[in-house]
Amino acid sequence: MKKIILSVFLFLHFVPTFACDICGCGVGGNYIGLLPDFNKRFVGLRYQFNKLTTQLDVQGNRSVLTTDEKYQSMELWGAWNIKEKWRVLSIIPYNFNEKFTEGNNSLRRKNGLSDLVIHGYYQVFGRSSSSKQNKLIVQGLWLGMGLKLPSGKYDVQEQKNAQSVNPNIFQLGTGSLDFIPSLMYDIRIQDFGINSNVSYKINTENKDHYRYGNKIAANASAYYKIALGKDKRIAPNLGLAYENQWKDRNNDFLVHETGGDLLNGSIGVESNWNRLSLGINFQKPIHQDLGNHRIHAGNRILTHISYSF
Repeated sequence: MKKIILSVFLFLHFVPTFACDICGCGVGGNYIGLLPDFNKRFVGLRYQFNKLTTQLDVQGNRSVLTTDEKYQSMELWGAWNIKEKWRVLSIIPYNFNEKFTEGNNSLRRKNGLSDLVIHGYYQVFGRSSSSKQNKLIVQGLWLGMGLKLPSGKYDVQEQKNAQSVNPNIFQLGTGSLDFIPSLMYDIRIQDFGINSNVSYKINTENKDHYRYGNKIAANASAYYKIALGKDKRIAPNLGLAYENQWKDRNNDFLVHETGGDLLNGSIGVESNWNRLSLGINFQKPIHQDLGNHRIHAGNRILTHISYSF
């Protein structure tokens, strides 16, 4: 039963929200997603894709400065259960950033290692019981702390050359060491479960005196496990995710065209075939107010393949 509790980390684990902070796409990501079923450890590859439209005018309309931006990330990720109460998870991302400005027909690309993320979790409690209808009830409460390391390059010239909006977006890293405390609760009745969690990302100032805004994220998702035979199952899932990020600070002055809030609807499916796990998740904005309406977030997608051993 403890194996079941350990394996149920339903999608939208933090944020995000995908591989990006609000108004800082491509850097500082802490999205975890639904972990594969595993007992001791797993390793795998994830791919993430996200689009943004930036440099909109004050009414939120396109202008000659408007840019269409794509952020892709290929990630090596893995986790290791330490005894019954502890878990360590790490993500090593490599980003592919692209920015196209229609006004001057210019295309820029920036590829490279992004910021490494490592998370530690402690299971506060995990218990199982039976309902009056003899249905299995499994609950778990986890307390986590994450670190985002400044391994990706932060280009201060990118900030200085920014025209009017978002000097922080087109980066491979934030250049800062950041902290991510979190709390997650999961309850499953037989094959149907609900997962909810909240996290708070605490960003520090980098050596170039730029500080990304702190971010709080809360989400809830429902899933259903369908058995397809011995060690074979799929789990469709559906949920909502909300995030709010404070404005950035440059030399301790507020950067007004940053921060905001975003509400996403999510749908996905996870599958397990013996030791192999496959998954895909799609997110669509329902409500957004980003960068004083000068940024528009597009749809997001995440897929992974993982192997447990």
